[in-house]
Amino acid sequence: MDSYIENTMSLLKTVNLHHAAEALSGLIEQSIEQSQTREKFLEQILLKEIQSREKRKLEKRLKQACFPEYKTLDEFNLEEQQTLSRRQFNQLKELTWLEKGFNLIFLGAPGVGKSHISVGLGIEAINSGYKVRFITMADLIHTLKTQEISSVSRNSIKRIVGSDLVIIDDLMFMAIEKNEANLFFQLVNKLYGQTSIIITSNKGPEDWGELLGDPAITTAILDRLVHKCEIINIHDKDSYRMKHRQRIFKD
Repeated sequence: MDSYIENTMSLLKTVNLHHAAEALSGLIEQSIEQSQTREKFLEQILLKEIQSREKRKLEKRLKQACFPEYKTLDEFNLEEQQTLSRRQFNQLKELTWLEKGFNLIFLGAPGVGKSHISVGLGIEAINSGYKVRFITMADLIHTLKTQEISSVSRNSIKRIVGSDLVIIDDLMFMAIEKNEANLFFQLVNKLYGQTSIIITSNKGPEDWGELLGDPAITTAILDRLVHKCEIINIHDKDSYRMKHRQRIFKD
């Protein structure tokens, strides 16, 4: 390698332009082939650094989101449900609701696509620069209960509180104890007004009181969740998994 290139790479690394340094040889070749001006060449170096940093940030946000699987909104078959219109679906995709601090509650039977839409919206948010955290209700309760004794749980709660969007999957899948409901309320109260929340549940808010076991806590939680909220009840005759199940016997 040319000593001039090596020296330039070293200088770029000194000022923390590591991605530009790694791509320098290729950028020089490209500059010669395209007869670029010095200004254009400098622009390409800086663009390479910026693009590489943005890519790394995106990858980091995706990893920290802890999605159970990567499912985009483009993969969701809107025709298989009877609730959301194409216009409403696109409106959610635009993320105006997130900019304005709204919450979303997706209700419906298991397998109708609540989690898919939620993850898809989370991915859209990450691609737009937002910090997102996905967690099931069961894992959230465990994390809340163990944060006093577990550094892993404490760090998880910090990331949840520091997120722009928190997705809580399978809320009220089963009854929880009063102390667990109180911990959940404390988290919702902490997120209120600063973090948007997406909730998926197969139980409507009218049933949450029985599962939480405390009418006062239920009212306090709902008061904060539905203050700025769209509740979407997804109707479908069969679940996605039933429609697309793998079979042993052929017709």
